[in-house]
Amino acid sequence: MNKKIEKKIGNNIRLLRESVKMTQDELAAKLQLNGCDITRSAVAKIEVGQRHLYPDEIILIKQILNVSYDDIFDVT
Repeated sequence: MNKKIEKKIGNNIRLLRESVKMTQDELAAKLQLNGCDITRSAVAKIEVGQRHLYPDEIILIKQILNVSYDDIFDVT
């Protein structure tokens, strides 16, 4: 995947998470409760584009943050 796109998607996730006043720890915990094996450190790496996202993580992040796929994947 293109690094610029990964960084943009990660930044989108960070902004969406912050807009609902959720910490990286809280997001990681909610993902874990839904069966995702992820740490706060992994969430941080996703948000800066240093770690790839898996499809199950994307689906859960969308649900937890109550956003659309367009919100996550807007790279314009």
